[in-house]
Amino acid sequence: MEYVYAALLLHATQQEITEVNISKVMKAASADADTARIKALVTALEGVDIEEAMKATSIVAPAAVAPAAVTVEAAPKAVKEEEEEEEEEGEDLGLASLFG
Repeated sequence: MEYVYAALLLHATQQEITEVNISKVMKAASADADTARIKALVTALEGVDIEEAMKATSIVAPAAVAPAAVTVEAAPKAVKEEEEEEEEEGEDLGLASLFG
């Protein structure tokens, strides 16, 4: 993922996305750079309009996040109920629960 971030940083600063530039960004971030991954990324990004890709991603992202937000709101209630059930079960067993 850090390779993609390096490419996005280069794009944001209007610099060319090349193997050398990505290596420089990785080195500046004190990250180990795998030349094979850098070459693969540069090859994959050839001919890609990064601005269009980012716009397409930002349109899809809010729709994908909405169901997760509903799940997150319901999760604390479910966890609290489970904890209460576990506490009740543990109280019934006392020391016998330690020995299986």
